[in-house]
Amino acid sequence: MSVKEYFLPQSLTEATGLLAEHGPSLLVMAGGTIAMPLINEGISMPERVMGLRRAGLNYTQRSNGAVAIGATTTLTQIVSLEAVPLLQTAADNAGSWSIRNMGTIGGNIFAPPPAGDVAVALLALDAQVRLVKQGGERLMPLADFYTGFMTNALEPDELLAEIRVPAAVGKTAYLKYGRKHAVTPAIVTVAAHLVLDGSKVKEARLALNGVGPHPLRARKAERVLAGSALTTASIAAAAQAASEECNPFTDAIATEWYRRKMVGVYVKRALAQIAGLEA
Repeated sequence: MSVKEYFLPQSLTEATGLLAEHGPSLLVMAGGTIAMPLINEGISMPERVMGLRRAGLNYTQRSNGAVAIGATTTLTQIVSLEAVPLLQTAADNAGSWSIRNMGTIGGNIFAPPPAGDVAVALLALDAQVRLVKQGGERLMPLADFYTGFMTNALEPDELLAEIRVPAAVGKTAYLKYGRKHAVTPAIVTVAAHLVLDGSKVKEARLALNGVGPHPLRARKAERVLAGSALTTASIAAAAQAASEECNPFTDAIATEWYRRKMVGVYVKRALAQIAGLEA
């Protein structure tokens, strides 16, 4: 093992200070479910590692219906977060109980596809991330945080400290499709969040995972739905748009063609579930 120094800061201030001192050479982790396998297999060989378990980032706070979640809050804790049912379902689908006990909501945002099944729910909920560094912080939509495969808007001296989820309105659905019924990598994951005005869709947020370089919003499909009545025809059109705009890949789990095909199937099922129709 290459690690020569391990830091365990007792506060966010101490953590950002260490990051400012050591820069990108410092590997930051919380639960270690992503980082440790890479270190153990010799793929990642950091000399310095900083653990965030004691940095005061394990919490959930409610204010005016919105929820702030510290980045090191475990997925097991999210399963118990009744204020955000869509997140509960997503966390319950994220790996085995041992992974949920160790893995964190912040770490899931950095998980490469086809992992990241909590992040896709956060996208559908229009969540924001709070990025903190020595002497400052900024808040940005999670949808703007992702820039490419394993790349993001995080600056070298910043930490992801908190996720903010707006007060829940409307209806949601979450479907994950894998080769097994549980503890399985996703072929596709769909998270949908619609606000209805009578029979018409007032707002639509549709997020996908396992079919691109990172969890992503299906913007064209959202535009198809917005202002339309939620009918079998509009659902089919949105599903078609989502399958066309995604950017799937081929891996040991599924081919690019099959992932794209399943996007249409599972977007249709998620929206039909919200509409109370049979997919």
